[in-house]
Amino acid sequence: MAAAQISNGNFSESCSVTKTLKPLGTAPLDEDTIAHYVLPLFSCILKRDVKETYLANHSLGRPLDATINDLAEGMNAWYTHWDEAWDSWWKEIDAWRAATANLLNASRADCIVPKTSAGQGLLSVLNSFGTPPCVPTTTGEFDSLDHILKQYAITNHATLDDVDLVVVSHVFFATGQILADLPRLISATHQANVYILLDVYHSYGVLPLDVTALDIDFAVAGSYKYLRSGLSACWLYVSPKILMTERTTRDTGWFAKKDPFSYHRAIPPILADGGNRWLESTFNPLSFYLAGAGLTFVTTIGVSRLRA
Repeated sequence: MAAAQISNGNFSESCSVTKTLKPLGTAPLDEDTIAHYVLPLFSCILKRDVKETYLANHSLGRPLDATINDLAEGMNAWYTHWDEAWDSWWKEIDAWRAATANLLNASRADCIVPKTSAGQGLLSVLNSFGTPPCVPTTTGEFDSLDHILKQYAITNHATLDDVDLVVVSHVFFATGQILADLPRLISATHQANVYILLDVYHSYGVLPLDVTALDIDFAVAGSYKYLRSGLSACWLYVSPKILMTERTTRDTGWFAKKDPFSYHRAIPPILADGGNRWLESTFNPLSFYLAGAGLTFVTTIGVSRLRA
C-alpha cells in the first residue's frame, strides 16, 4: 500500500540528515554507502576512544549528530520568545505527528497522539471503557504494559468477563520473536467485536508497519529505541474509525479541550476534535526536537532498506 500523503511541514526538509542522505538515492546499504553516507551522521559517537561495539540500540538508540542542534533550536525558541515559544513548539509537535503518521501509513496526522510513555497510551485506552474491561494479554509483554495490566487486575479495574480489548506485542522483547499471523489475529478480534492494542515499541523502526492495511485499532510505541531519539517522544495510535466516534478517555487533560487557551471551563468539558481529544496536560515539547533527526533518518532511508 502506498504511503499516506501527509504534509510534514519543515520537519524533515530543514534537517541536515536529509541533506546528507539525499545523494544516497535508492542505492542499497553496503559497506561503502554506509561509510560514505551513514557514519558521518554519527561522528560524535564514533569519536569516542573506546574499544567496544554498541549492541543496546534495542534499549537506548545512539543519537545522531544533528540531534543536539535540533534540541538547541527548541531551546532557542524559549530563550528568544519566552512564553510565545509555544508557537514554535506546537509547529514542531504537529510536524512530528505528521511524520510519524507517514512512517506508519496512518491516514491522518491526528491519529498519532503524543504521549510521554507507551504506558500512558495504554492507560488512555483502558480508561476509555465505561466499565472495567476484560483484557487478555500474554506473559511476554514488556514491563511497561505488563505492570499496568497486572495492577489494574488486582485493583479490580480489569475483569474476566466478556473480552473488550486484546493487548499484544508485535515483537516480544525477551526473544525477538515476531508475532505470527498478526492479520489473522486482528481479523478474529474484530469479528468478535473486540478491540486490539498492538505494542510496536520493539518493532518500530526495524520492521515495516502499515497500520492502515492491518486495520489496527490502537498501537503504542516511542522513539527511545530504534528511532534513536531519546526520552519521552512516545505515541498512541488511534484508528480513524475510532476517531470518527465519540469515544474518549478519562485519562485526559486540558490540552484535550476544544480550545485550551481560551480557558473556557464548560460543564461538561467541550473536547477537541479527532485525535486531540486523547491529549493530556502539558508535556515536554523539547522531546519532539530530540525526535527529529532519528525520525528523519529512518524515514529517509526507509525501514525496509535498513532491514535488508
